[in-house]
Amino acid sequence: EMLRSLVGSEMCIRDRNYTEKGSKLYLFSIVLVAVIGGLLFGYDTAVISGADKGLQAFFMGASDFVYTDTIHGITSSSALIGCIIGSALSGFFASNLGRKNSLFIAGVLFFLSALGSYYPEFLFFDYGVPSYSLLVAFNFYRVLGGIGVGLASAICPMYIAEIAPSNIRGTLVSWNQFAIIFGMLVVYFVNYMIMGDHQNPVILKDAVSGVMSVSPESDMWSVYEGWRYMFGSEAFPAALFGLLLFCVPKTPRYLVMCGEDERAFAILEKINGRNVAGRVLEEIKQTSKEKTEKLFTYGVAVIVIGILLSVFQQAIGINAVLYYAPRIFESAGAEGGGMMQTVIMGVVNILFTLVAIFTVDRFGRKPLLIIGSIGMAVGAFAVALCDQMGVKGIVPVLSVIVYAAFFMMSWGPICWVLIAEIFPNTIRGKAVAIAVAFQWVFNYLVSSTFPALYDFSPMFAYSLYGIICLLAALFVWRSVPETKGKTLEDMTALWKNRLKKKA
Repeated sequence: EMLRSLVGSEMCIRDRNYTEKGSKLYLFSIVLVAVIGGLLFGYDTAVISGADKGLQAFFMGASDFVYTDTIHGITSSSALIGCIIGSALSGFFASNLGRKNSLFIAGVLFFLSALGSYYPEFLFFDYGVPSYSLLVAFNFYRVLGGIGVGLASAICPMYIAEIAPSNIRGTLVSWNQFAIIFGMLVVYFVNYMIMGDHQNPVILKDAVSGVMSVSPESDMWSVYEGWRYMFGSEAFPAALFGLLLFCVPKTPRYLVMCGEDERAFAILEKINGRNVAGRVLEEIKQTSKEKTEKLFTYGVAVIVIGILLSVFQQAIGINAVLYYAPRIFESAGAEGGGMMQTVIMGVVNILFTLVAIFTVDRFGRKPLLIIGSIGMAVGAFAVALCDQMGVKGIVPVLSVIVYAAFFMMSWGPICWVLIAEIFPNTIRGKAVAIAVAFQWVFNYLVSSTFPALYDFSPMFAYSLYGIICLLAALFVWRSVPETKGKTLEDMTALWKNRLKKKA
């Protein structure tokens, strides 16, 4: 009887602690599932890096059309078209189907894209026979995956921000960026394991006619099989993501907007504890009286600031600088420059993303963005100067590493944090969709204009990115509100007050 009494008392204490303090384990398990969406984001965008040459050589064997460099460029980046579509649609999906259901749709699209890219001949074409129609089918499946990436890029940070307590929200949303970078490293490793002892095909280009052909001495395994396994490998994490989503709840803020206050309170209680849950629920209810409001209800400024955060994240030229990084490493005399660059940049990206994760809720969003912008400007100007002066070796290598490091500790993760938390509850779905769509559009613009800019003048290209970095720092200092420690409902009050002052 005494033992039963002691056990009963212990259980009461545990239950009281649970209801008073909430469960960190419950919160972290939800976030862990959500960031798998970020991992798939990174996985899907980087998988092409290993499959690139095998895929090119495969379609070069088509008899009904000529597979040119231009067509290969479009095929390699076709997922980006889907990213723009997915991010543009994310607001509609998030507002009408909810954050959780939208993530499930993204997981299904990842899964279908992986299987379709692995076996684009499904039902309609002969296996292993390249043709123009098969190329169209392949690009269709890649665009499907891109739509999944676009949805995940907008909704994963939104879901985490709406689940997380305000004091650790920045840290938890930043884990999504870590998952993106980690997903890229995972697929580099998976591609490496799939290739094994095989080699990519050697593609020759006739100096006079410009016609490309595959060297007869090439290892053809990657042409017939290798690229398929690389794309297909994404089906495994995509399936895991879809299954685990059945175990996580809808966000309390979405549930309140749907009139399901009791379910919202139950989730808030598990995360924050009973006392805090009641206060948070009241704050949510005060700012969610309507399911949706007009986009400009809180003024134009909040939308413009969200868009400019996205634009600056891409306009500072990170993709262009990393695009040229393999050549810089090769100029330093490193053997296997491309692979070494991937490893070094991957390690740097991981380490400095961790810096952001562990400092964003301590130092705030604005200081990290301003410091990061200045650090990136120094790196970009140094790359430009080295190129102009013909400096080779360790200096340009360190310049690129500095640039990437400052990006990963600032604009890489922090931009996603701010986009997820800066908008009022009732317009968040639509506003995030617009901001992220601009991000993908400028991703495409920067990536596509870099080769022409570099051909015109390397110093001009990198100096331009350096100047944009300084403008980004000025923009953050003057216009972006600090969201550290504020609830998502506090942001509604902030924008209302700004609107009143202008009126």
